[in-house]
Amino acid sequence: MKKFMLFIGGLIALMILVANIGPMIILGVSVWLLYVIFKQFIKSDSTAGKIGWVVLGLVVLSVTFSNVFAVIGLAAAYVLYVIYRSWKKEKDEPVIDVMDDDDPFTNFERQWAEINQY
Repeated sequence: MKKFMLFIGGLIALMILVANIGPMIILGVSVWLLYVIFKQFIKSDSTAGKIGWVVLGLVVLSVTFSNVFAVIGLAAAYVLYVIYRSWKKEKDEPVIDVMDDDDPFTNFERQWAEINQY
């Protein structure tokens, strides 16, 4: 049942990610453009050039803010990663035999496996 719920959660996260891939690309490009505009603003010596870069930066900033809901797509990608990691973790989980004896020498293998698990 747990694997089924992970599968359904992963499917929903994948659909959200695919639906938001366009805004995520536009958000990434606009953040990159803001970086380039900032670098050009710093290089500019004239006042008119600085005013031009600020105006262009404000236009690109408005595009960035209009695509801020693409963060939902980033969250969906993170959820998909967590689901994949937990799915894979279940397969790699070692089998640990629990012994009722309190002797530290007989429980060494169990304790060693618990230590290596992290």
